[in-house]
Amino acid sequence: MTNTTHHALTLVLNGTGKTGRRVAERLTGRGVPVRVGSRSAEVPFDWTDETTWTAALDGVRAVYLAYAPDLAVPGAPEAVGAFCEAAAGAGVRRIVLLSGRGEKEAEECEDIVRASGVDWTVVRAAWFFQNFDETEFSEYIRAGHLALPVGEVPEPFVDADDIADVAVAALTEDGHTGEVYELTGPRALTFAEAMGEISELTGREVGFSTLTPEDFAAELTGAGVPDEVAGLMNYLFTTLFDGRNASPADGVRRALGREPRDFRDFVREAAATGAWAA
Repeated sequence: MTNTTHHALTLVLNGTGKTGRRVAERLTGRGVPVRVGSRSAEVPFDWTDETTWTAALDGVRAVYLAYAPDLAVPGAPEAVGAFCEAAAGAGVRRIVLLSGRGEKEAEECEDIVRASGVDWTVVRAAWFFQNFDETEFSEYIRAGHLALPVGEVPEPFVDADDIADVAVAALTEDGHTGEVYELTGPRALTFAEAMGEISELTGREVGFSTLTPEDFAAELTGAGVPDEVAGLMNYLFTTLFDGRNASPADGVRRALGREPRDFRDFVREAAATGAWAA
């Protein structure tokens, strides 16, 4: 496909997060000028402080829009709407939105981006592989047991590297405008099955059990997780893991012409780095 934004400045929001840093690294590797959008960046960006947006958007022609902490939190649609208005006014020509599968709040934000007047692509992702090795869940896996408020509903977990590859294609190539890419891995696994594959490939037994939402919230609070974060995680687990997202989708293949990475390949690589070493 034709590269149309190779020399244009791209703002990568949540640019130190799981997908954002991968998007930024790939763009930089292609020679695309990148501005990392975070509170600690040289040109700071803060979702809660609109006075930071003008400088962050200065000279920007494309945006990877990853809202933190999640599009499901109260106030996200209003913030996304205000940002899209500011981006359009600043001359942004292309927005790639990181969205979530099955989230009605995320779909509201998708509609806002569609109506922004800017070329758009929606990257609607499943639960990330990297939630198992780049978050506090890795501590539980290292300790040999993960407990969450989910049952036997499978999830077609997706690699954050695949998400980043699709986002970069949408940011730098023609042919992705107006597309909604549902990104999943090639197969669905329950959390118990995922722990089984980690056990098999690491040689260490990792169990899984289901908690009540109340016990999960209490455990998070006991670990020092802020109440609003604990509430969000409980909402996502108890709402989204009801079967609505259980089927794999073809977004990676549609966007990139290749198959998505398999969970077993991720586990092998993560284990080789010592991510879950006791």
